Amino acid sequence: MILACLGRIVQDTDACSIPDDDVSTISQSLDLQGTIESGGIQGVADKDFGGIYSVKPLALVKPSGTEDIARVVKAASRTSHLTVAARGNGHSINGQAMADGGLVIDMRSTEESHFKLLRIGGSSYIDVSGGALWEDVLKRCVSMFRLAPRSWTDYLGLTVGGTLSNAGVSGQAFRYGPQTSNVTELEVVTGKGEILVCSENQNSELFFGALGGLGQFCIITRARVKLQPAPDMVRWIRVVYSEFEEFARDAEFLVTRGEGESFDYVEGFVFSNSDDPINGWPSVPLDPDHEFNPAQIPQTAGSVLYCLEVALHYHHSDHTSTVDSAVIGLLERLGFARRLRFQVNVSYMEFLLRVKRVEEHARANGIWDSSHPWLNIFVSKSSIVDFDRTVFRNMLKDGVGGPMLIYPLLHSKWDDRTSVVLPEGEIFYIVALLRCVPKGPSVEKLVAQNHEIVQWCNKEGLDFKLYLPHYQSKEDWKRHFGNQWSRFVERKFSFDPMAILAPGQKIFKRSNINRN
Repeated sequence: MILACLGRIVQDTDACSIPDDDVSTISQSLDLQGTIESGGIQGVADKDFGGIYSVKPLALVKPSGTEDIARVVKAASRTSHLTVAARGNGHSINGQAMADGGLVIDMRSTEESHFKLLRIGGSSYIDVSGGALWEDVLKRCVSMFRLAPRSWTDYLGLTVGGTLSNAGVSGQAFRYGPQTSNVTELEVVTGKGEILVCSENQNSELFFGALGGLGQFCIITRARVKLQPAPDMVRWIRVVYSEFEEFARDAEFLVTRGEGESFDYVEGFVFSNSDDPINGWPSVPLDPDHEFNPAQIPQTAGSVLYCLEVALHYHHSDHTSTVDSAVIGLLERLGFARRLRFQVNVSYMEFLLRVKRVEEHARANGIWDSSHPWLNIFVSKSSIVDFDRTVFRNMLKDGVGGPMLIYPLLHSKWDDRTSVVLPEGEIFYIVALLRCVPKGPSVEKLVAQNHEIVQWCNKEGLDFKLYLPHYQSKEDWKRHFGNQWSRFVERKFSFDPMAILAPGQKIFKRSNINRN
């Protein structure tokens, strides 16, 4: 019955017109423990955080666990056109978690499927569901075990499977690598509907392919994440620079020092040299009672300034003077504007959930649901000065209506066996333009500006790669992966030969994997 039903559905040119009872038939035929909702209703599966694209799925599946997900993928494989997209918390920017006329799997419904602490070889790990939010993993690990994952993203309202399918980076990645470098085992559902456990030593090609694989090879249903003892407190500091070269020199100095010889977190951002409340000076202080005094800006400053953001972990048992001494010893070696330094002491949980407060404020003001035409790029050290000169100091000198992050990462902390592609060289920078704008013509203008930046990088021969990549053509994807394209295609052919999974990425067409 399901094959006849799905066969009829995929031929229909207007999936939104399918009556609810057909979706009910699908649900009954699949014998799911979870539920299926019609894609025609005004739901969450046809939009994402970016607010740029909107497409209607045939249905939204809310699985009870891994077996339900496998049944859905197998059912799709028995049709000629149906695709399946795993949706975490809907935080993709360009429709990557959507399935036009296909099935969208709500991974959040599986968030309680796994949560187990393990001790292996003297180290601690946590098995968590691919649909669990990192913020919930954090709260439970710290409150129950006084342990925490080692590597994070800035915003933790994201699913485990979602970030591992991309990389997962934040200010701790210079030391521990991205989140993809901090998992040792995955349970997945492949594009064939197989449930497999994989690791470095078991189904290793699938394991490394899934990490940073943009959801192309499998759906991550469980991950084993490395843990470490959680600190109690964080000394959170921001310092300001007028010259990019000095900012970059100090940031690179900090990320290349060994553990115990640097801060525990290193990030940075660019801001407009103006009093603009969102893009300028007021965006720097960490406490409402702190004021940014523009009289302290060096007279040589240009259109933009640079903020180095660092943090040091400590425990309640550490004496204040010990923390002060460690901070002073590191800061005195840096070349920032001495009177433009801001710092606060916050709990470890409060620090890691710092963007959650921004989200709550944005929701209260009704702007969280605005469009977010973000652009995220990895730029090599060899190209970053040129990027700053043209993009930050000229094209974006008035800001982007949100943070413009920039900070260095170390290639050696990443595993080249994963699907992530990086620029050449040991040091490269992540650049994140985190725009937030009302829906309308301005969105199209900013999307066009993103394209202009990427085109300029290509034209000038900069060594860069898009992070959270989005391309419209196969040629662009080939250029993105470079000499890793053939490996990516081989993995697709091995684990999702009918191109059922993650259609929103627009890399492969359903039932048409060409190894060339």
